[in-house]
Amino acid sequence: FFFDIEAMTVEKDEVVENVDIGKEEEEELKAEEDEEEGTVDPQSPTGSKKKKKKKKKKPAADGGEPATPTDKPTGDDLQESAQNGEEENGEDEEEGEGGEGGKKKKNKKKKKKGGGASNDINNSGALHPKQTYPEPTIPITKLFPKGDYHEGEIQLQPIDGDTRMKCAEAKQREKIHTAQYSDLRLAAEVHREVRAWVNSWIRPGLKMIDITDMLEGKLEQLIEKNGLKTGQAFPTGCSLNYVAAHWTPNSGDNTVLQYDDVCKLDFGTQVNGHIIDCAWTVAFNPVYDPLKESVQAATDTGIKEAGIDVRLCDIGAAIQETMEAHEVELNGKVYPVKSVRNLNGHLIGSYQIHAGKSVPIVKNSDTAKMEEGELYAIETFGSTGKGYVRENLECSHYMVNRDATASISSLRNSKAKSLLHFILKTYDTLAWCRKWLDKAGETKHLLALKNLVDNGIVEPYPPLCDNRGSYVAQYEHTILLRPTCKEVLSRGDDF
Repeated sequence: FFFDIEAMTVEKDEVVENVDIGKEEEEELKAEEDEEEGTVDPQSPTGSKKKKKKKKKKPAADGGEPATPTDKPTGDDLQESAQNGEEENGEDEEEGEGGEGGKKKKNKKKKKKGGGASNDINNSGALHPKQTYPEPTIPITKLFPKGDYHEGEIQLQPIDGDTRMKCAEAKQREKIHTAQYSDLRLAAEVHREVRAWVNSWIRPGLKMIDITDMLEGKLEQLIEKNGLKTGQAFPTGCSLNYVAAHWTPNSGDNTVLQYDDVCKLDFGTQVNGHIIDCAWTVAFNPVYDPLKESVQAATDTGIKEAGIDVRLCDIGAAIQETMEAHEVELNGKVYPVKSVRNLNGHLIGSYQIHAGKSVPIVKNSDTAKMEEGELYAIETFGSTGKGYVRENLECSHYMVNRDATASISSLRNSKAKSLLHFILKTYDTLAWCRKWLDKAGETKHLLALKNLVDNGIVEPYPPLCDNRGSYVAQYEHTILLRPTCKEVLSRGDDF
């Protein structure tokens, strides 16, 4: 999910401060300034949003008026939503809010087979025969007391696949990594359960902050959150429409999910630092189905082409060819689907979401090869816009700079030191967001956070945006290049 800004050479749409502070937080900032020496000169990006749809909202970060917020849904609300899923998915015709401007098309949800070797689905619809449904409440380790978590989808390596699958030495090498494989499969089980549950109740009219809070709460329950040992790997991305990545609501953000939104849900799970990074796109208006399908197909192409000794540039070329063979019609105009050329998949390390190598989604000149034992996030982004993103909007995502030890030792601001101590103890090198700081009691953190960013100790990751009025979709899976085969760890029956 996370992108190395320097590696991608993302251009800034406007001048964005390291810590972008919204108007509603100015009073807090002024109060903190009275207590600390020095000054803060925050500058927030501005700009009007081009409306493509009649009732399209503006993101709260742009100063637009959000739709009327609804109350946070209860457990009963969610169960009713799941049991009446066909109605929620648009079985009845009603007046449309966007797209064609007339009646909605009947949007009967298609069941898609993931092709995985894993998911046992019982008659109730739960992913495990003993799991509660529609809301999973039993931690995953309790469902697998022997730790025999499901394998992901198994694919042959594209180079010497048959030979590797039969190789006794390769099988022996895999035995060394049994614990790592188990951790990754546990993290993948949690991801599948959480996203299946979210898909059962997510609907227009819910606040984005409520959606992320509920998703994260369920993740913590099913993974049995335990400090840095088990938990969430990075903040829940829920970027809307032209925003491709790195957006999650800060505290007080009342943005509401709309019928005509294209929402990318991107979250990670981790067990002992072994990370599963997986994402999909939610869109209620069927006019966006071709966009979603093109991106999902491109991700599947990337997974198929990836493997030991495969050059990264070849994977990017194959992804681009699949992605850009598609188009989408919106309001009577046909748009080609473009690969977002400065976003990419990435190598994943222990407690490190971006471990160096990048997997392009367009043809480029990177001749580096994938290697045995590596773990990759294969993710693709397709856009109806320019196919190029820039930093914009209020920042919510942050991560400690792994190379900033010298700056840490010279830090003098007492509040910044205290906040850094909390961040290192709680997240270490994993990514986090401002909302999480607030929930942990670090509510007055703006000035201290700005100090950490200005000293290069903390790196900000602002939202990455294509041109306003465009739509971006995303799909992502985590794959493991085992000595004998390729395992698509996060594959499920959904995608």
